[in-house]
Amino acid sequence: MSSMLESYAQGRWFAASDAGTPLLSAIDGSEVARISSTGLDVAAMVDYARTVGGPALADLTFHERGALLKQLGLTLLAGKEEFYELSAHTGATKRDSGVDIDGGFGTVLSYASKARRELPDDTVHLDGPVEQLGKKGTFLGQHIYTSRRGVAVQINAFNFPVWGFLEKLAPAFIAGVPTIVKPASQTAYLTELVFRRIIESGILPEGSVQLLCGSARGIIDHLGGQDSVAFTGSADTAASLRSHSNVVGEGVHFTAEADSLNASILGSDVTQQDPEFDLFVKGVFQEMTSKAGQKCTAIRRVLVPTAMLTPVVEALTARLGAVVVGDPREEGVTMGALASIDQRDEVLKSIRGLTKSASVVFGYPDSVDPRPGAFMAPVLLTAGDKTAPEPHEIEAFGPVSTVIGYEDTADLLDLVARGKGSLVASLITKDRTLAREVTLGSAPYHGRILVLNSENARESTGHGSPLPVLVHGGPGRAGGGEELGGIRGVLHHMQRTAIQATPDMLTSIGNKWVTGSEQTVGDVHPFRKNLGELRLGDTIVGGPRQVTRADIDHFAEFTGDTFYAHTDPEAAAANPLFGGIVAHGYLVVSLAAGLFVDPDPGPVLANFGVDDLRFLTPVKAEDSLTVTLTAKLITPRQSADYGEVRWDAVVANQDGDPVATYDVLTLVAKPEGQK
Repeated sequence: MSSMLESYAQGRWFAASDAGTPLLSAIDGSEVARISSTGLDVAAMVDYARTVGGPALADLTFHERGALLKQLGLTLLAGKEEFYELSAHTGATKRDSGVDIDGGFGTVLSYASKARRELPDDTVHLDGPVEQLGKKGTFLGQHIYTSRRGVAVQINAFNFPVWGFLEKLAPAFIAGVPTIVKPASQTAYLTELVFRRIIESGILPEGSVQLLCGSARGIIDHLGGQDSVAFTGSADTAASLRSHSNVVGEGVHFTAEADSLNASILGSDVTQQDPEFDLFVKGVFQEMTSKAGQKCTAIRRVLVPTAMLTPVVEALTARLGAVVVGDPREEGVTMGALASIDQRDEVLKSIRGLTKSASVVFGYPDSVDPRPGAFMAPVLLTAGDKTAPEPHEIEAFGPVSTVIGYEDTADLLDLVARGKGSLVASLITKDRTLAREVTLGSAPYHGRILVLNSENARESTGHGSPLPVLVHGGPGRAGGGEELGGIRGVLHHMQRTAIQATPDMLTSIGNKWVTGSEQTVGDVHPFRKNLGELRLGDTIVGGPRQVTRADIDHFAEFTGDTFYAHTDPEAAAANPLFGGIVAHGYLVVSLAAGLFVDPDPGPVLANFGVDDLRFLTPVKAEDSLTVTLTAKLITPRQSADYGEVRWDAVVANQDGDPVATYDVLTLVAKPEGQK
């Protein structure tokens, strides 16, 4: 008998004592493993996550969590071949496995990178600018994000046993929230293998990840307002979980990715001779056959102008006729099996529902493949009655699509809306006006829209590929949830709180200097301080420096910027904003730099940018400038001997009026020997 899959709970591996349920290979029906969670204490798992995993993650900054994820992603990539070998039993071809396995590891690495580039080296994330709540600037508001003190429970589908759990785990981990992974039983053997390698690596803090193989019945009973559930699966199961008393009454954060009648749209401008026609047909074909159509993002509805029905059906049937279905380990096979015999039966049942209003034009849904695996050929249908409910409501979760004709844009948008919410739609067109009209008309019903033509086709990742930097989810029938989306996925696991306080308090709470906070002008120039010596609020005041007409004339001649406001007294005087010759804004910034820069070599290694530059008051000849430069944000780089310092710069005239404000970005050395 094959081995029992183990759960990883409370820091150790757990195997149920009963016989468990056999998990069969999708390609030959052999037993791959058995699964059971009998005897597993799910309440203790939740408590362990909160009391051990949560505090361990809370001690780490976003950058430190990102560094651990990077190490993990690279470790998993290095050993991916064993995962590919086992993945074949799920029915996946090597290409299908790459989408799942490499896609999952790539998502981990993407979040590792984003954490270091877009989040602070801190445990708190500031959301938006400071809001002034009083007239004198002593009462301010700031929104902050902090990690919830709970656990993220993920309940996954069978179709992506690797990517499915890693795309949920990565943002939760960066957010500082421990995760309990519950894979779908059908393909849990692949999840368990990858998870086992994660634990063996010893990279992640104890308690930050746990694995539940088997039934998770009762787990939501132990969750509360600090916890979250991310579900991927059927709409019926999602509805049942969403109605749980702890979700409704205790405020458990619940998101779902459920049924989705995704559409691919052929623009009315595309002819059979256009390259866009081939792109459209190729895209539909790929989504029908990739992972045997078992993708939440697969194309279920193929929407084409009525006049193009015959050419599209002929082109698709020609491609589908060349598909070789079989064991993905065999040479020449281009489409593998469905995940199980039960899953194939569900797909055949859905096809019978679709044929109430649609006709099969390719495939053999009435005959079952006699081989022991869960094999079936692709099935293409055409809708007889495009307004019938079946094509817009029944999702056959396999290699099945229905071609539907539309008359005009209004008719098209009506058909799109009949899907009642989907994860993704693709529009193939070269007409910009049509692209805007269809995109804006379809966007309320979709989480993502791909607008494709011959210009971007070579770089496009395709209709069915969720990307770490873009949101994955959809409204309505698709579940209403959002995952990924770059840092948006991290913030989903955090609590946004509005803080009202003095400038000094906000500086202390957020670790970022706020205007009005204490400034320290000392004997040592701030540019002479290394990263370990520099403190928020360290300030230098430079000036005054008078701006002369000769300065303005020289800058105009030297740079070639001879805009009339700087060179033509009569025209400048006629402009109500200037009332005469004024200095170039970039001249003001350049002169300000001369007032605060320390010229000698030292801890400041480089200036690498200026952010949020605004020119507030015109500077005229004979005005005097003073600049105040204050250390605003100090961010060490984890893997370098220097860090980043953001300086608040305010340039004022002789009357004290600000003429320019901006942030100066510098690289500053760490103390010698410090990493």
